[in-house]
Amino acid sequence: MLENFIIQIQQHNPNIEYTNIIKAYHFAESAHEGQLRKSGEKYFTHPLQVALILAELEMDDNTIVAGLLHDVLEDTKYEYDEIVAEFGEEVAWLVDGVTKLTRLKYESKEERQAENLRKMFLAMAKDIRVIIIKLADRLHNMRTLEYMNEEKKKEKAMETIEIYAPIADRLGISKIKWELEDTSLRFIDPEGYYELIEKVNKKRGEREEYIKHVISMLDESLVDMGINYEITGRPKHFYSIYKKMVYQNKSFEEIFDLTAIRVIVDNIKDCYGVLGIVHTLWKPIPGRFKDYIAMPKTNMYQSLHTTVIGPKGEPFEIQIRTEDMHKIAEYGIAAHWKYKEGRVEEENIDKKLTWLRQMLEWQRDLKDPKEFVESLKIDLFTNQVFVFTPKGDVVELPVGSTPVDFAYKIHSGVGNSCIGGKVDGRIVPLDYKLKTGNIVEVITSAHSNGPSRDWLKFVKSTQAKNKIRQWYKKERKEENILKGKDMLEKEVKRLGYSTKEFLQVDWLNSAVKKLSLNAIEDLYASLGYGGISLNQVMPKLKEKFRAEHKDDKKMTVEEELAEKTKKKTDKTDKKKRKQDQGITVKGIDSILVRFAKCCSPVPGDDIIGFITRGRGITVHRKDCPNIKNEDKTADRFIEVEWNRDKDTSYETGIQIVAPDKKGLLSEITNIISEVNLEVVGINAKITKEKVAIINLTILIFDTSQLEKLITKLKNKPEVMDVKRVTS
Repeated sequence: MLENFIIQIQQHNPNIEYTNIIKAYHFAESAHEGQLRKSGEKYFTHPLQVALILAELEMDDNTIVAGLLHDVLEDTKYEYDEIVAEFGEEVAWLVDGVTKLTRLKYESKEERQAENLRKMFLAMAKDIRVIIIKLADRLHNMRTLEYMNEEKKKEKAMETIEIYAPIADRLGISKIKWELEDTSLRFIDPEGYYELIEKVNKKRGEREEYIKHVISMLDESLVDMGINYEITGRPKHFYSIYKKMVYQNKSFEEIFDLTAIRVIVDNIKDCYGVLGIVHTLWKPIPGRFKDYIAMPKTNMYQSLHTTVIGPKGEPFEIQIRTEDMHKIAEYGIAAHWKYKEGRVEEENIDKKLTWLRQMLEWQRDLKDPKEFVESLKIDLFTNQVFVFTPKGDVVELPVGSTPVDFAYKIHSGVGNSCIGGKVDGRIVPLDYKLKTGNIVEVITSAHSNGPSRDWLKFVKSTQAKNKIRQWYKKERKEENILKGKDMLEKEVKRLGYSTKEFLQVDWLNSAVKKLSLNAIEDLYASLGYGGISLNQVMPKLKEKFRAEHKDDKKMTVEEELAEKTKKKTDKTDKKKRKQDQGITVKGIDSILVRFAKCCSPVPGDDIIGFITRGRGITVHRKDCPNIKNEDKTADRFIEVEWNRDKDTSYETGIQIVAPDKKGLLSEITNIISEVNLEVVGINAKITKEKVAIINLTILIFDTSQLEKLITKLKNKPEVMDVKRVTS
């Protein structure tokens, strides 16, 4: 197996140094001896395949060695110092950078994921090889994902498509990006994936003939130019087609550019020469020409893209680039690696990784794990717009960015003193959405009062959001403390605690340290400027409060007797409440009452009782399908009514239908929280048409609350339908 491994590496880099690679091969094989994968294969097959993927990317020998060893620290008895002794500090550091933080304890899965990602990003900012190894690791895991259980498959596939594929895209490694996306789709939406494959295969023969015809036409025109060129047809990746169908709401039959034609030439001059020939042969579609040679993507990608109307009136895309550009398009940052062949390109690499360092800086202050991961997805996954400063410098921003985002991208001082913006010479609102090609100018004033909190509602970039929050944190500390204190006191009262007891400073100062804060003033200030939310604060403070009060002073005999009497009374009351459930049964003082799950009645509904043998009375809504056709005069029906004196909550169900999007569930639960209701059950599914159907079980006191909630949800523009449901 070793001989075959070396032969495969030689195919990609015949000049590589093999001594340490062979040594690492034997070391990893021995370290993982006896370990098996879910597939039943020896575990060593995994690091072996990771190393081969790195070899395909033409990485240096230390990266391949680290690939072979990448799971040794996490899954075997060996420690960091032993790796240093055997393979040197550089290899050990790379292995440690990839290793998950499995030996530390976290309060939640989200916190573990966030800290793993933080560590990985910090490591890759120092040495990008860390993330290249991690991508190779994830790629092989995705290739063998079918051996995991269904829940794990979906979880890993979603994490891959939301985080790792965008990272590969940002690094320009399309060779890995496309495979990660297509493989993830297979597990996220298997039905949609295989249906798409079937449709693509049906049209394959027809498409291949069409592309051959187009290539022959282009070949005839280019041969007279006297240049070296290579023309190939490249089928679009499944996920690319799937995205068009889902996000642009297109049917498969409406997508014509299933194949792109690629022309590779010797130099930039020839790229533009070929473009001229293409536009002479076929009519270009307006707005579909992109010059990534003059304006490269941040991941170093360069190429000319144009979409034209072909011979049969069908659109198709042509990409034109040089050989060097093509290599960068496939391998991205790996094609520039500074250690490759002894060349030093450190300064060049650092420029290409500016986006990474900026992203880490913007996210440095995000303490909430969920917020960190969500902002990371936005920074990685959001498409970009390219705008110009008045001097002609190109500025890259997320799609949907505004003049305020532009101002903070230039400098935090420019953002903080911004009072207006001009786009293409005319004044626009600060929430104006910028488009690629706009020339943007920021209007500032030395007398500005600083950023507005309202800006947080429309700015798109993480950088702008963080800078606005930081300004409020620093400049309005006293205001933030008062606002945060008021927020916390109101929440404490709402939850029914004694404000005086709950907010005792002697224990509260120690409790807030769980939130990585120093004192109560920091807690109030963080709440005031939005750096931390009540949802993060209350669970930790309640936990501390309970711990502080569990060892209260000993009670006197009289107090102990009174406490026992109270508990007995409470127990009796609780039992009685459980029996009557806030229902009065006509002619009967005490009987066990329960609610029918088929219709889940709540106060405000017209109800009727049904005598269930051996189980007391079951209360139905009068319009319940199970009883509305029954004879109400039958001897098993009995009149019941709501006892409105009872302060009891009841379960009921609602169904919400809306287009699927990120954060939808969070937005809905926030609306429910706004009307002070509690969710006790969630069941959601996504249809093939990417419509979310969300069934929620909530606790309410009466139908008026339910009607208020349904009205609020229906007022949300994207919500298609809201209705009360039963089982």
